[in-house]
Amino acid sequence: MKPLVFLKVALLQYEASQDKAANLARAMSMSREAIEAKAQFILLPEVFNFRGDGKNKELFANSTESIPGPSVDAFIPLAKKKNVSFLLGSILEKTSSPRAFNTSVFIDVNGAITAKYRKINLFDARIGDKIIKESDSFQAGRRLAIAQIGEFRAGLSICYDLRFPQLYQEYSRKGVEILTVPSCFTKKTGEAHWEALLRARAIENLSYVLAPNQVGMDARGMEAYGNSMIVSPWGEIIARGSSGGQEIVFGDISLEEVSRARQILPGIIK
Repeated sequence: MKPLVFLKVALLQYEASQDKAANLARAMSMSREAIEAKAQFILLPEVFNFRGDGKNKELFANSTESIPGPSVDAFIPLAKKKNVSFLLGSILEKTSSPRAFNTSVFIDVNGAITAKYRKINLFDARIGDKIIKESDSFQAGRRLAIAQIGEFRAGLSICYDLRFPQLYQEYSRKGVEILTVPSCFTKKTGEAHWEALLRARAIENLSYVLAPNQVGMDARGMEAYGNSMIVSPWGEIIARGSSGGQEIVFGDISLEEVSRARQILPGIIK
C-alpha cells in the first residue's frame, strides 16, 4: 500500500508596516520558529514586506523590487538549508511603469523560484468613508500559476481573487489539491465574508485552502481581519488564527483527505 502523504503547513499572521527591514526581520524570525516546529511549507501574507499607502508614490516606488530581489533572496538559503518550501504571500514587483505587480512567489526546497503569480483581480472598493483603489497602484496579472510541493500541487491566488470562483475552478481542472490565498483582508469585509468565502472555495473545489492574513492597522487607517485559516477539502476549519494577534497557525494536510472528498462527490471536479 502506498504510504499516506502528509504535509505540515504554517501560516504566518502578522502586522506588516511601511518599514521593509522590520517586516523582513519579523518574517524571517517567525519562519525560523515555524521550522523549529517542523513545518514543511510556510506561507506569508499578502504584502508581507511592505504594507503602505499607494497614494505616497515616492515611498511606493522605492518599495518595489525585482524578482528575485532582496526580499526573495533572504529566503532562498533558508529553504535550501532547512529543506522547506515558502510561499511569499506577495511583494510589490517592479515594472517599467509607475504601477507595480502584486506578486506571490513560491520557493521550493532547493531554493528555486518555481512559480510566480501576479494578482489578477485588483481590489477597488469603498469601505465606510475610505476608498481603496488598487488599480491606481497595481497592474493586473493575466496568468494562473501552479506550484509543486512534494506530492501536492497548489494553485496560487491573492486576497481579492477569493471573490472570483471561476479562477479556482480553473485551478481544479488543472488538478490542484491546495488553493493558496495570502491576504490583507479588511476587518469590515472579513467579518462578513472571509470565512464564508474560504469555506466555499474549499467545498466547490474539494481542495485545501491555505489563507494567511494580516492583522492590525495600516498607514491608510484600514484594519486587517486576521483569522488566518486552514480549511479542509470538506470545508471544515482545521486551524484558525485570532482576530488581532501576531502568531503562527499550524496544520497537517494529507492527500488522502482530498481523495476521500473527491470519491464522495466525484462529479464536482471536471
